[in-house]
Amino acid sequence: MQIIYDSKKEIFKSKFGTLRENEGCTINIHVPKCYAAHTCFLVFTRENGMMYSMYSMQKTDEYNEYDVYSCTFSFAEAGLYFYKFDIKTQYEEFSLYKQGYDQTNKYKGGMWQLSCVPSDFDAPEQFMGSIMYQIFPDRFCKVGCVDTTEKLKPFWVHDNMSDVPCFMPDEKGVVQNNDFFGGNLKGITSKLDYLKTLNVDVIYLNPIFKAYSNHRYDTADYMKIDEMLGDEKDFANLCKQAHKRGIKIILDGVFSHVGSNSKYFDCENVFGNGAVSNENSPYRCWFDFKEYPTDYTSWWGIKTLPCVDENNKEYRDYIINDEDSVIAHWLNLGADGFRLDVADELPDSFISELRTRMKQIKKDSFLIGEVWEDASNKCSYGVRRKYFTGGELDSVMNYPFKNAIIDYICGRDNGYGLRDVVMSISENYPRSVLNCLMNSLSTHDTVRVLSALGDIDVPADKEKRACFRMSVDEFKNAEKRLLCAVLLQFVLPGMPCVYYGDEIGTEGFEDPFCRSFFDWNKTDDNDILDFYRQISKIRSCYDELKYGKVDIDVLCDNVLQVRREHNGKSIFAVINTGENSYTLDMNADVLVSANTRDEFGKKIIEKNGFILHL
Repeated sequence: MQIIYDSKKEIFKSKFGTLRENEGCTINIHVPKCYAAHTCFLVFTRENGMMYSMYSMQKTDEYNEYDVYSCTFSFAEAGLYFYKFDIKTQYEEFSLYKQGYDQTNKYKGGMWQLSCVPSDFDAPEQFMGSIMYQIFPDRFCKVGCVDTTEKLKPFWVHDNMSDVPCFMPDEKGVVQNNDFFGGNLKGITSKLDYLKTLNVDVIYLNPIFKAYSNHRYDTADYMKIDEMLGDEKDFANLCKQAHKRGIKIILDGVFSHVGSNSKYFDCENVFGNGAVSNENSPYRCWFDFKEYPTDYTSWWGIKTLPCVDENNKEYRDYIINDEDSVIAHWLNLGADGFRLDVADELPDSFISELRTRMKQIKKDSFLIGEVWEDASNKCSYGVRRKYFTGGELDSVMNYPFKNAIIDYICGRDNGYGLRDVVMSISENYPRSVLNCLMNSLSTHDTVRVLSALGDIDVPADKEKRACFRMSVDEFKNAEKRLLCAVLLQFVLPGMPCVYYGDEIGTEGFEDPFCRSFFDWNKTDDNDILDFYRQISKIRSCYDELKYGKVDIDVLCDNVLQVRREHNGKSIFAVINTGENSYTLDMNADVLVSANTRDEFGKKIIEKNGFILHL
């Protein structure tokens, strides 16, 4: 017989997930009576492997053929903890470890993780369960003309909005990223009512500050709107009009590096007072020059992206602490928060200081970090990050959900992998963070979800990928898969984030093919768009989907049931990605379904079908 313990179930752990400082928690394990246990200890260690504390567990109950051993504890200090059980019986002494999803093993395995967060740490309630929309500003919508006299040169603008973004290198082998389509802030403002038909609550904008490139991750001036997008008045009006519609605006904060062609670095002497153009520049101390001025630390070795020293006081003051710092300037103009680009490359102290300052300026402002893995236990550059245990980030981008959903929908996982990922993240993240996760299926850095779900042979040649489009049959199959993926995106905890154009069935492989201009001709008579509107409306109407706790069962291979429960009410989603149909015996209100049929009072869910019901 096996000792039974599953940290995800309340009969074993009194509170699911993370704890707060000084919050009590009771842990129970079920030890077979035949073990004749003498002593049982709950042992906590810190990440360095050193023991933190040991609690004696007492026999408190009996359950069939098991003795129940229990103890209650709390942590006075926020941090990341790991635990196991040390048990002594009349026959042996051993440590009990975690094995797999919900099993235990004597002698070997992993330790259970338990995070403790600061007692006052919470994400802003107004973002919890919201629907987010991500816009790549140059590629969304263009209204009117803007003055590009001061735009960094050279650049050129496409005449045809259906063009493929430029991806070929120049004669020096460099992809310049200086082709533009002319999308601007006025264009985004003009489409706010369209976004409300998708029940959007939050818009996340890729960088909008002055830069040379079309992606604008090479910031040239943090205090200016890029001329191709408009000006400060256009931004303030966008925020004003968005707020009238109950929509918040999140900006991209790129604080690990700047552009080499910027007022701060100025390698081409465009601005006249940068670290390179003026050896006495006030910005010189921001950068790490190995040999001035040609050898310097740059982001991933890309010389056009010189890294800044986030621990430099002058830089921190400019970004965070000055009265009209970068953070203060844009929050005061109407922004509601920031997404931190490459958060893993920013010091914990920088992020913590930035969040503190944001909350001082605007109490309910929102700080989300770009983290590609489980952010609760992430190590980067040899340092364990404190995104949650240090109260640094309100939430993170949720690539684990994205990858797991796509693997499940494409048949690379029979459902158990998705279950494990969702429940692991749900257990490891604080509840308020979990309800604010940025749940994307595509981003500006990834293949478009429709293309990722296509059962196709992806061309190996980049020129062929640039213009590749699925056949009619391939598109129909991908569309069925897409609806299943979107259903999961909208029923799982967090903020479902729609990457601009996904809702109209936009295809595209890697950057820059995932950054084409939005085809506004596809917004009429579009089944995919209709489904996005339908599922987003359902999402916005049910608190169970916005705030409810989650539980996932694999009903059989390839068939998942997701349950969201809040205040005694539940909503269920059943998804089938297998070859065989699945019969669901139910008599409940169906909110939405696809690829299902009724048969003798039962619901038959076919391949790539689903039912969302009460």
